[in-house]
Amino acid sequence: MISDHRCFFCFTRAFEKLLEKESISNEAKNNFTRDMVNLYTNKWDSLKSPEFARELHSLLKSYTHNPDPYIKEKRENNDQAISMLPELDFLINQSDNPFKTALRLAIAGNIIDFAANDSFDLLATIEMALKSEFAIDHSAHLKTRIEKAGSILYLGDNAGEIVFDKLFIKEIKHPNLTFAVRGAPVINDATMTDAEYVGMKDVARVISNGYDAPSTILHKSDKVFQKYFREADLIISKGQGNLEGLFELNDNRIFYLLMVKCDVIGEFLKVKKGSLVVFNSSC
Repeated sequence: MISDHRCFFCFTRAFEKLLEKESISNEAKNNFTRDMVNLYTNKWDSLKSPEFARELHSLLKSYTHNPDPYIKEKRENNDQAISMLPELDFLINQSDNPFKTALRLAIAGNIIDFAANDSFDLLATIEMALKSEFAIDHSAHLKTRIEKAGSILYLGDNAGEIVFDKLFIKEIKHPNLTFAVRGAPVINDATMTDAEYVGMKDVARVISNGYDAPSTILHKSDKVFQKYFREADLIISKGQGNLEGLFELNDNRIFYLLMVKCDVIGEFLKVKKGSLVVFNSSC
């Protein structure tokens, strides 16, 4: 598993901010903190990092009774990305390599992640992504595999980001592509509500994975999703959370598209934090 002592401190910083965001008593905040430490003590060694995150968010909801603490931010991120569509479409259409440009934009969208970032500059990230070299670049192999695939499963990550995924999917133009979202709200990960809001159903079949971890945890996903996963010729996986949930499967159908947002994942992939990555284990 991809896990490290630093992950716990990342969680504590994130949940400190979430506790301040919620209108609960100091006593409840103290109780949640004790419960968080107990959860870490008892379950850290048996859970992947995204599974641990899921347990923490479920625990917090038991105190706050707020099923979707980032609902406002998700709508704002979706709206911001949608407002950029005309300009981004123009960039892709005028590009010498529309596939690579759309791919770069899809990875740039991965910066929209409240689990890893307090704030982010989306425009600066897009500019960087259009100019930077990939630290791991298996994009040519991805393009070939897309052309040969009878079916594609595309694993979404965050709200807002999925607008950039939609652009990439439009460029792919694959007739049998399925886009998967989370089963319920967790952090700012995209759900069916977000997919419908950004019009993802215009370019792909959309399904839920049936589970509310900020990742794809295959054995806990619902049977419909597992069938799509099992039968897909190619799987495109967005973001760090999906990487953490799926990497140990060692499945050469999976291409991981992400921006590396922490040192733990950077060290795991042997690249610098901030790198753009298109990775497949068979390359």
